[in-house]
Amino acid sequence: MKCPFCNFSDTKVIDSRPTEDRTSIRRRRECLKCMKRFTTYETVENIPVLVIKKDGSREAFNSRKILNGVLRACEKRPVSMNEVEQLVDDIEKAVYNSLEQEITSKKIGEMVMNKLREVDEVAYVRFASVYRQFKDINTFMDELNKIIKEK
Repeated sequence: MKCPFCNFSDTKVIDSRPTEDRTSIRRRRECLKCMKRFTTYETVENIPVLVIKKDGSREAFNSRKILNGVLRACEKRPVSMNEVEQLVDDIEKAVYNSLEQEITSKKIGEMVMNKLREVDEVAYVRFASVYRQFKDINTFMDELNKIIKEK
């Protein structure tokens, strides 16, 4: 870390503590040349993840979109907001932990469906019907039969 006063490249950390919101680390440093003190903040660098959509376009990953879709699927179902938020958090962690800079919307959709299937089967079928764009009652019945066979 360079000193902002004299540009000397060697400093020592005097104090280190998390900020109030716990999103970064506040460090008090002292320059080993001019002995002046200054404060730095250390944060995690988030590498943006791009979602490759069905049409080939790309946009930044947005967990709010997943949250909105899951909320619609769980509407009037016995699924708590805590369960919904945990589901979205799990998917978000999986996306960022994959260390991939790009992920397909199809892969995200499959992740959501797998999690929803564990939480509520009706919400799963609702989400799948929109996500997979069921064309008719037969494709809808095929999905229901898959669930029945797995029981």
